[in-house]
This record gives sequence, C-alpha cells and structure tokens, in this order.
Amino acid sequence: MASPVPVVAVRGSTGISINLGPPNYDPVTAFQKDDSKACKCMLFSPDSSKFAWVNGISVKIVSTSTWKLLAEIPRPKVSCIKFSPKGTYLMTWEPCITTTAGPGGPNLHIFKSENGELVKDFIHKKQTGWEPQWSQDEKLCGRCMNDELLFYEDGKFDSVALRVRDQKIANFAVAPGTAPYHVLCYMPGKSGTPSFGRLFQYPKFDQQSSLANRSFFQADRVEMFWNCKATAALLLASTDVDKTGSSYYGKQTLHFLSTKESALVVLGKEGPIYSVEWSPKGTEFCVCYGFMPAKVTMYNMKVESVFEFGTGPRNAIHYNPTGNILILGGFGNLRGGVEVWDAPQRKLITKLEAPDTTLLEWSPDGKHFMTATTAPRLRMGNGFKIWHYSGALMYERPWNKQEELWEVLWQSFPAGVFKEPSISYKAVEGIQPSQPTASKQVYRPPSARGKESNFKLHEEELPHKPGESPLAASNSSKAALKMKKKREAKKAKKAEQQSLGDIVETPAPANPAVRDQKPPATNGINTLIPADSEIDDPEKLKKLKKIKSKLDQINRLKEQLASGKQLEINQLDKIKKEDELLQEIKDLAL
Repeated sequence: MASPVPVVAVRGSTGISINLGPPNYDPVTAFQKDDSKACKCMLFSPDSSKFAWVNGISVKIVSTSTWKLLAEIPRPKVSCIKFSPKGTYLMTWEPCITTTAGPGGPNLHIFKSENGELVKDFIHKKQTGWEPQWSQDEKLCGRCMNDELLFYEDGKFDSVALRVRDQKIANFAVAPGTAPYHVLCYMPGKSGTPSFGRLFQYPKFDQQSSLANRSFFQADRVEMFWNCKATAALLLASTDVDKTGSSYYGKQTLHFLSTKESALVVLGKEGPIYSVEWSPKGTEFCVCYGFMPAKVTMYNMKVESVFEFGTGPRNAIHYNPTGNILILGGFGNLRGGVEVWDAPQRKLITKLEAPDTTLLEWSPDGKHFMTATTAPRLRMGNGFKIWHYSGALMYERPWNKQEELWEVLWQSFPAGVFKEPSISYKAVEGIQPSQPTASKQVYRPPSARGKESNFKLHEEELPHKPGESPLAASNSSKAALKMKKKREAKKAKKAEQQSLGDIVETPAPANPAVRDQKPPATNGINTLIPADSEIDDPEKLKKLKKIKSKLDQINRLKEQLASGKQLEINQLDKIKKEDELLQEIKDLAL
C-alpha cells in the first residue's frame, strides 16, 4: 500500500481550500471549497480521518477519505474547536454572553464528530484553558472550573466520576497516555506563599500522594508540556513584569517533573525563555533562551545538558514528527533565519532564509516543512512556501494584494504512519523563489570596501558539547581560518611566479671590496625557521615573529661588523645571543 499524501488546508479572506502536499500540490477537487469570508478556524482530527471548520454560520465536519459532509452544526458564534485524541468527539467554545439577568446559556459543547450529535454542554466563561483534557484512550476526560477539577470516565458526562475541591487548582494537564493516568496540576500561591506544581496519579489527589512537587514564587501563569511517553513533563512559570527591570518579557523559570523526580532546569544564560519543545522520541527536550543572541540547549531525561547549539538570532524550536530533524528559527522581529539540524548526530544540515515568516509547521512525512506569511500579523506579502529539509524550495504560492492569508495547516497523522526519513546532506533539486532575495550586506564606506571586516555586534558561541570551551573553539577556528588563508595565498603566489618564470638573480655589488667579502654566516637559520603557514597555534606564531625580528637585527649587525664598522658593546652582546635564539626556534618547531 502506498504511503498517504498529507494535504494542506488553507484559510483566508477567500474562504477555505485544500491542496495535496508534495509532490503534486494539486487542489483536492473532491472537497467543496467554502467561499465564506468569515471562516474563523479549522482543524484536522489527530487520527487524520476528519476535518472541521467554522464559517460564521455553522460548524462543518467532513471525512478526509471521501471529503463528504458528516455533520453540520448550526453554531454561528463558535470561535474555537478541538478534537479528542482519537477524533471521536469535537469540542467547541464560543464567547459567553452575560446579561443583567446573569450568564447566558452554555458556551462549551461536546459533539460526536461522526454525526454532530450533542453529548454535553457546559458554561465556561474564559477562553484560556477552555479545552477539556483527555487521556490518549479517551477513557478519562477532565475540565477545570472555579478552582475545581472535574473528571468524567468512559464518555459519561452526565455524572462526575471525581471532583477535586480542596487543592484550589488553577490549571492542569492530563498525560497523553493510557492507564495509570497521570495529571500535572498548578496551584497558585497567595502573597508571601509559594505556588506549586504537583504531579498526581489518578485518582489520588491528596498532597501526600503526589509523585513530584516543585515550588516557585514568581508565576502569573504557567504552561505545561508532556512528553509523548507520558513519563515526564515541563512546567514553564512566567511573570508578566520583571520587577528587576532587566527584561521586557517578564521572567520565566522552567521546571522538570517526572514520576521519579523533579528538578529546576538550569539555563546557561540570563534572559527570557522563548521556546520549549520535547522531542517526539520522548527522551530529550530543547530550550531556546537568553538575551539576544539567544542560546539553545538540548537536555536529557536527567535534566543534564547534552549539547549546546551555540548562540544566534533564534526564538523558535520545531522538531519534525519523527524527532530526527530539528529546526531552529528566528521569526517575528528577527530576520527569519532557519537552521536545519540532524538531531541524533548534532550536525548542521543547512541554513536558509525565510523572511517575514509568521508560521512554520512540519509535514507529517518528516521531510518537508511549510513557512507562511499570514494576516493580521503581516498584511503585505501573504503566501506560503513548502521546503525540503535540505533547504530546497519545492513549492511557492503567493497571495495577491487584495487577498489575505490567515492560516495554513498540514493534515495530522498518528505516530508510526510515516517512516523516519533517512538524512542526506545533499540538497535536492528545487525551484527559484519568485521574489528576489534582499541583499544581506551592510553598508560600508568607500574607504572600507574591499577590506576584511572583523567587527561583530555580538560575540557568538559556536555549537559544542558540554565541558568544551565555546570561546576557545571560536578563537581556534578563527586562527585556523586565518592560517589557511595565508597558506593558500602563499601557494598561489608561488604558482604564479613559477608560471611566469619570475626568477630574479641578485646583481653583484659594484664595489670590489664589498663584492669579494663573504656573506655573514647564518648557521642554517633559514632551514631552522619554519614558515608562518606551517604553524596553526597563534601564540607560537607570535613568539616566532619576535625571534625572527631579533635574528634579522643580528644579521644586519654582522654585516656591519664584516664591512669594518665599529659596533657598540650592547650591539656585540646582541650578536652573542644568536645561538640562544636559534635554540628557541628549535623548541618552537618541535
């Protein structure tokens, strides 16, 4: 059976359409395009079998195998949708209408996705944290309401299986696994008391039964990230304002909790945390953090740094679905640089530029990724591109100035449908971009043009393993590069002289007295002194140059002495030090 081809859903001011992904990119004609200009959101089910969207009139659900309509739900005010892990249920949220008589009707609904049948509805005022949390097998569902946790089992929403009241839980996340179920909870602290992140095993939610605990004082909100194996989670605690005034972004701390231990993730640079991402393999995670140029570090399950990706203009991390290719990007107020890494080997595959990118998403096949420029973030230059991981541009679809692109979405597939792609460092054949690439060169005054510039706004660290000195590696690389340039220049000059037969003989002196004198003995100095190009160590090269200068002075003094000139005592002492300097050269040459 041939592998499925992931499709791409496109939402904008012209409605919603669907195209095939690589290598065809043709429109899916079986899907009836929705031309509504009020399409608020769209979503594929995690099992890839269904596609749902909202068009300002109703919520529509279609089957991705036939693209035929499964259900149409008349809810015109819906602004958020979410599928359950197996795609059995579709959850919708719409703004809660409050009148003088009190809150309006239910605004959170759970429907069966196969026919649109209403299963249960609730009142949930806030949009943040509206989504009910599910276990992977859909046997456990939980929702947070007024500092309480309510759990439902086996799709029975008419009766609450467990109610957690005394913990005052503000946020929670159910692990994406099967029984035994684990739940990470956030309990905000009051003035002078710490906040807590606690890991529990359902249904034991008393403090004595917690599997792991982390306390922290500074937290206005938290984000939780479970790994795919449901064995560990990361908790990112953030404050909106940094009281020290050192960061515009507030202050963040990152905590690690697992069923066995908990720890603070120690970061190697001061500054905000931009992105946190678990590998789909579930055994490592990456963090992008620090004042620009930002640093990216990979950690293992013991919260130990296993690789430093150095520093650079980055603020985003994206693993491909199989976890063997990693993208580090710098978007938003950064120039749109993209680095593609071989994650297992820790090697850079390629670099490319994707300016004005507001959205990046990997294809389910793990070989291609999409970058898009969308409104309302950017209203000019809207469109999307599909790239191969080797850096080749495979497809480009620009929008005209009268239309807006709002969202581009790959069809999602369960893990294991696509094989892990083998990594090649050779770029595949692609297409040329329609828009010319802007010049990256900085303005340089005429007096500085044609000369090498060593100016850098920031001293960037190079990628390295823990324990290695990134600055030493950087200096060594700079020195080696300089020596390499010198060697190449010397070879080129020598080849040029040989090709032109540029052999110049030294003319004999006109004065017979000087002509008959023997040249001063050099004691084989020229054979002892190694060429600059043969030494890669900057310190050794510096010492060698000093010794050469002293020997040149001694040779001139010996010439003056041979011609009969009277030398000073200090000049004679210099000549006596010749043997000592030659010995130093021998030691340096070893």
